[in-house]
Amino acid sequence: MSLETLFKPLRIKSMELRNRFVMAPMTRSFSPGGVPTADVAAYYRRRAAGGVGLILSEGTVINRAASSSDPNIPHFYGERALQAWKKVMEDVHQAGGLMAPQIWHMGVGQPHASGWLPREGFEGPSGIGKPGEVTGVAMSEASIHATIEAYAQAAGDAKRLGYNAVELHGAHGYLIDQFFWEVTNQRQDQWGGSTLAARSRFAIEVVKAVRRQVGEDFPILLRLSQWKPYDFNFRLAKTPQEMDAWLTPLAQAGVDVFHCSQRRFWEAEFEDSDLNFAGWAKKITGKATITVGSVGLSGEFIKAFRGENSEPQPIDALLHRFDRGEFDMVAVGRALISDPDWVEKVRQGRIDELKGFKSEDLKQLS
Repeated sequence: MSLETLFKPLRIKSMELRNRFVMAPMTRSFSPGGVPTADVAAYYRRRAAGGVGLILSEGTVINRAASSSDPNIPHFYGERALQAWKKVMEDVHQAGGLMAPQIWHMGVGQPHASGWLPREGFEGPSGIGKPGEVTGVAMSEASIHATIEAYAQAAGDAKRLGYNAVELHGAHGYLIDQFFWEVTNQRQDQWGGSTLAARSRFAIEVVKAVRRQVGEDFPILLRLSQWKPYDFNFRLAKTPQEMDAWLTPLAQAGVDVFHCSQRRFWEAEFEDSDLNFAGWAKKITGKATITVGSVGLSGEFIKAFRGENSEPQPIDALLHRFDRGEFDMVAVGRALISDPDWVEKVRQGRIDELKGFKSEDLKQLS
């Protein structure tokens, strides 16, 4: 095993990464009124200067009144927000990195701790965000089509501004994921269905609309998770066959990279194989994949929101899986919040200088 393998360039359509490290998208809520500040730009620039190959922004919401549950979540629409995001991207490029915005609709959620609510309430496939709780409205046919176009417009703006790719957030119980899950999607029309493949139609139409906006050579990433915020052991696809029926149509619609979220990247996705989620996605679709989940740290990221700290951990298991071709890229989250130079330290073998994650680091941009 050699660290050099993680520092080989990778070309995906028009995007050429200098290494295989990706900054995972992590919500920071430091954009008042939806507009990222100079501090946000400096935060991302530092990670690019620290050696990250591809910066994925925190989730940025699309132009739907119901897309956000937090007034400090950044927008990816409106001239002020877009010009601020252009500055962020230019700073990342000047520091030698590449960048893609993660575009997002949060779907049916819970009110913000401050009591803030989107002016038109929450929307989702069936008005359900949490099992057994109807806290939003079921989207009309017109709302669904308008939302698909809002995703496409955000992606088109990303390309126009000079970003290198775009990522769609389809994981962690948010809107696209709410369409995937039978608990939150109880529709009886063409946007629902008794199978995961049937309930994937919304995501497929979003990907197709994005592809029409950005053209064939602009990379589209899609972040997915099997687990749900209310059930960490849940699996949308319970067998490789179900995963094939889920992911293959998405690949055919235009996804270039599957970003496969796990709480622990080393865990096998199915019995009788030690492949993780990213490994199976690559095997099934032949597309590039990103693995993510507690890379380089003890503990896992859910516990970070409960105030727990994590210590640096060896990446030998990651190297072993990467060397055998299980996945193509590695996303790093909490380690980069606390240590902007994490990637460069790994490259130089300065393992003893790696910092652990402290939960208080979530309270500031540094």
